[in-house]
Amino acid sequence: MLLYAIAIVMASCNNEKKDGGDKKENTMSAAETKQERNKKTIAASMEAFAKRDVDGMVKDAAPGYIDYGDETTPPSSNLDSTKAFIKMLLNSIGNYKASNAQLIADGDYVFYYADWTGTFKNDLMGFKATGKPIKYKDCDIFKFNEDGKITEHHSIQNMGALFTASAMMK
Repeated sequence: MLLYAIAIVMASCNNEKKDGGDKKENTMSAAETKQERNKKTIAASMEAFAKRDVDGMVKDAAPGYIDYGDETTPPSSNLDSTKAFIKMLLNSIGNYKASNAQLIADGDYVFYYADWTGTFKNDLMGFKATGKPIKYKDCDIFKFNEDGKITEHHSIQNMGALFTASAMMK
């Protein structure tokens, strides 16, 4: 009888631990789900970029979205200005595309790291087109809100150095 009572107590302790563990697992699953959702949003945005679908690229921007770019210019909180810049970029760089892309999520942030290539075919922001290929690495950092909308974008690249290098390429 004593062994039976001990077995019941042990079983109930194990159930409590299991329930507590499940709660922790559920919390982790929710965080992973949020991060996976955010990664899918950025993957879809980059797919739209590849198709030159600027509206599709920014469709998940939150109201009040801010584009900090590479911080060589003032941040833009005007989505129409951001779209106009993207269109200008696509017009200036032919065959503009990413390869070897990696998506990494951490909390509310998604990092999109890729090799970018294209041909500098039309003038852009005071840089004269060279008709030469460009190639650079870039890391785009996106911040998300709880609703899965993009609130911020940062880019780690130096466009000036990129176009200067393009002018020097043979």
